[in-house]
Amino acid sequence: QVQLVESGGGLVQAGGSLRLSCAARGNIFEIDDMAWYRQAPGKQRELVAAISSGGSTNYADSVKGRCTISRDNARNTMSLQIHSLKPEDTAVYYCHAYAVTRVPEVRHAYYWGQGTQVTVSS
Repeated sequence: QVQLVESGGGLVQAGGSLRLSCAARGNIFEIDDMAWYRQAPGKQRELVAAISSGGSTNYADSVKGRCTISRDNARNTMSLQIHSLKPEDTAVYYCHAYAVTRVPEVRHAYYWGQGTQVTVSS
């Protein structure tokens, strides 16, 4: 019932910046927490940043000070600004959200986006 679509990934030189976006589509009643995860080749998926419906944020130590997560509740979108990119930031970044839908019936569920590739070159 809900689709999360990421965009904004690409190839960037170390020290550069990127802005990733996630758009939630579907018959959505409300979205609670949203988050960005990333997964590098051969590694487990890890939390990068999270933001509650009220705007409270949480960042992984590896990106703290270099990232800013934000959301627009009216548009059901979320963004992640990443600055001072490092080669170790290279990964597929995934949008994650907990959403409530009411058609055809009430449903609470977690959703994942398809991911967007971020590659940081030295």
